[in-house]
Amino acid sequence: MTDSYQPPYTITTEILNQVAAISQAIGRLTLLTEQSKALRLRRVNRVRTIHGSLAIEGNTLSESQITAMLDGKRVIAPPREVQEVKNALAAYDHFNSWRPSTEKDLLEAHRLLMAGLIDEVGKYRRGGVGVMAGQDVIHVAPPADRVPRLMADLFGWLSKTDAHPLIASAVFHYEFEFIHPFADGNGRMGRLWQSLILASWNPLFGDIPVESLVYEHQAEYYTALRTSTARTDSAPFITFMLRMILGAMTSATPQVTPQVTPTSLSCWRPLRVR
Repeated sequence: MTDSYQPPYTITTEILNQVAAISQAIGRLTLLTEQSKALRLRRVNRVRTIHGSLAIEGNTLSESQITAMLDGKRVIAPPREVQEVKNALAAYDHFNSWRPSTEKDLLEAHRLLMAGLIDEVGKYRRGGVGVMAGQDVIHVAPPADRVPRLMADLFGWLSKTDAHPLIASAVFHYEFEFIHPFADGNGRMGRLWQSLILASWNPLFGDIPVESLVYEHQAEYYTALRTSTARTDSAPFITFMLRMILGAMTSATPQVTPQVTPTSLSCWRPLRVR
């Protein structure tokens, strides 16, 4: 681990204003979670979280279908998509047992999230990958032999940083996507780990469906990632994610959307680089 490692990011006035607004919203939502509907709200928001994160990756199951699976009911859908939902449900069952600054917990989370979907589960990739949006290669990830050191540096930074958790979580998310440490599942893992970092700061964030709002703005999500990479500064991505967090906190309701159809925008999918 490199003790001096510091991800490049700038704290802008907009970022500071968003942190302040989110902090105010926390107080209002804390009161909500103490009310009698809190358990149902958390359950519904967990479904919205899983739906949003998987829909970004192209999964077509609706929130109502995911709810049915949560209730133990059989759902007729493509086997891979059913497996993705089963894995996500299993992963979120373990959510509260993971520590965000522990690398082995991240590997365990990947093992659960990608079980039966790829061969390299719970371990870093052994080959080169690129990141695609549609037919365009928009990022070539660092070589596989650099991944263990880069991830060790990132975890080392996370364990020592004095950055506000709202900012640190977004920085980690961006750096994780830049490294792209796994053969597949990087998008859903990055979003999961940002939520875990936030929940370790305030448990309220374990029940806020930020992924649902990211799904609704996924074109901006990819733009923020690309812009941050072009500038060598993750401020655009931090700004975007804070806006999604604030939006999710102020608009989340305990109602399940009957059916959501994923947009045609492709997810960040790994491309083998020869």
